[in-house]
Amino acid sequence: MKRQVDYAWRLPEIMAAHGMHNSTDLMPRLAERGIQLSRPQVYRIVYQRPERMSLHLLAALCDIFGCGVEDLLTVTATDVRRKKAASSTTTARPNVVELNKSVRPRRARVTRNDD
Repeated sequence: MKRQVDYAWRLPEIMAAHGMHNSTDLMPRLAERGIQLSRPQVYRIVYQRPERMSLHLLAALCDIFGCGVEDLLTVTATDVRRKKAASSTTTARPNVVELNKSVRPRRARVTRNDD
């Protein structure tokens, strides 16, 4: 069975709990741990859900806030059900017209009218 995995990025919540309300408050603490990022990069890490991040940066964030990775990321996984194939015994959907297979179109006969 297929599973769909997703995550929630909780860094803004953790920063607020530690009294840090601006992304620039994080810059000196990262610099203390040897991570030099520009102001826009720090803003994106804080307020946008990151798709890729170095483990060094993740470890530094855990050290700054005294938390684990599971506190920064909330992972959810759900089962994905496959759509069943339509069979001929199922009832027709409202926008599908069921054709009567016993009625067939007739061939047209073209005749000339010679007066």
